[in-house]
Amino acid sequence: MNTMMNPRPLFSLLALTLAVMMPATAARAERIKDLADIEGVRDNALIGYGLVVGLNGTGDNSTNARFSVFSILSMLERLGVSLRDNKDLSLASTKPKNIAAVMVTATLPPFARPGQKLDVTVSSLGDAKSLRGGTLLVTPLLGGDGKIYAMAQGSISIGGFTASGKASKVTKGHPTSGRIPNGANIERAAPEGLNNAQDHVTLNLRNPDFVTAKRMVDAINAHFGGPMARALNAGSIRVENPTSDAVSLIAELENIELTTDHPATVVVDERTGTIVMGSEVRIDTVAVAHGNISVSVTEAPQVSQPNAFAGGNTATVDRTDVNVKEAKARLVVLPRQVSLSKLVNALNAVGATPSDLIAVLQAIKAAGALHAELKVL
Repeated sequence: MNTMMNPRPLFSLLALTLAVMMPATAARAERIKDLADIEGVRDNALIGYGLVVGLNGTGDNSTNARFSVFSILSMLERLGVSLRDNKDLSLASTKPKNIAAVMVTATLPPFARPGQKLDVTVSSLGDAKSLRGGTLLVTPLLGGDGKIYAMAQGSISIGGFTASGKASKVTKGHPTSGRIPNGANIERAAPEGLNNAQDHVTLNLRNPDFVTAKRMVDAINAHFGGPMARALNAGSIRVENPTSDAVSLIAELENIELTTDHPATVVVDERTGTIVMGSEVRIDTVAVAHGNISVSVTEAPQVSQPNAFAGGNTATVDRTDVNVKEAKARLVVLPRQVSLSKLVNALNAVGATPSDLIAVLQAIKAAGALHAELKVL
């Protein structure tokens, strides 16, 4: 039995939504702030290894996560408590059920200065069941250059929980990962990537495109009334800084508006049945026939039992029922340079499901009739 939902309301809604949005999108101007990044202004990833204490028996198992035990011993030694030479203490006898080894990550924003706060994410490294109720001990956070940029510590906020008994277990959310708002103090300033007196500023487009780059150069030069900007390539634009005031220059650049352009693209995700098409998608004249072939194989083995005094043996006889059903295909002719809404309506009329529509688009692309880049995720 075919239990797939009727895709027509979904595709009709998609076509209606795109039809409503396309006129507004075509006439809308975008700010440079939303289109490009400033070269040298970037975030920096931080990472550290730490211990979470105060767990209610949901920490690491000393057998499976032995590094947790070594971390505890090292931490206690740094605090003046030496346990390695204690004959009564063995690795097997140390059971850190209330302690968990974790990885701590954070993002150091540009222009960050010592004394400011950072949010940190804490994730279990061993086999801890939950970090709920735990407290992260002081943990240095290192950058890619191996230097310490922040120190993290604090109580962990967990969005989920886990509860278990002998026969069942209930887990909500992800209890082995949490966050500490303002849980890290910045100890070292972020690397300087921008100098206010530098002779030029470089804009890097988030979606490189030659037409957009040319329009951005024209908009910048028109705003300043002179040839201050030039495109280095489809993704980078150099703007001169004659006043040696990069901050004021960037503030003006970010508010300049222009109309963007991008290539026609169709993105499909076969795993989820998601299809996204830009308003620039066009196709040549093509005929599309759609039909489904469904094959159903049912195994119903039967047991052959001889009579009581027949002297035979009981045997299993295979019984296989194969049903093949092919749906009637409807031929639809799509005219040349059809618009997006008409393309969706035409494919909708064919009766294509999301999976079938992906196959139809791939076939149209293979035929050379789809004038768009087809990206399969």
